Amino acid sequence: MAHYAEGEMLKTLTKPPITKTQLVMYSGASGDFNPIHTVEEFAVKAGLGGVIAHGMLTMAFVGQMLTDIVGENGTLVDFGVRFKGMVRPGDIITCGGQVTKVQDEPGGQRVFASVFAQTDKGDRVVTGDAEFTTYAI
Repeated sequence: MAHYAEGEMLKTLTKPPITKTQLVMYSGASGDFNPIHTVEEFAVKAGLGGVIAHGMLTMAFVGQMLTDIVGENGTLVDFGVRFKGMVRPGDIITCGGQVTKVQDEPGGQRVFASVFAQTDKGDRVVTGDAEFTTYAI
């Protein structure tokens, strides 16, 4: 079982560059067929300068980081984010976080953390909070 301390940085997760194919696949999986995510001309006319990734895709990356951290010996209790910026094809997203509070519990810990996703340009595109538990087997 990992043991967390207040102020500790969470293990980061870096995803490969976002691709247009990935955005089309995510549209199908999520049912979000808004053309700002898949049709370049539409996104340009909408004033976005080109297609942008679904915010929920970026949120899912943060969720993946959290479930990787929690593993099989814990539970992701709560998790929420705010969308702060746009992600475009070619962006490399790194997810991370910092422990803000720890409560010791019988057999484990309850951990509260601030979380984020940022592009390789350093833009924080998602920020939020998470709560998870970790327990020894």
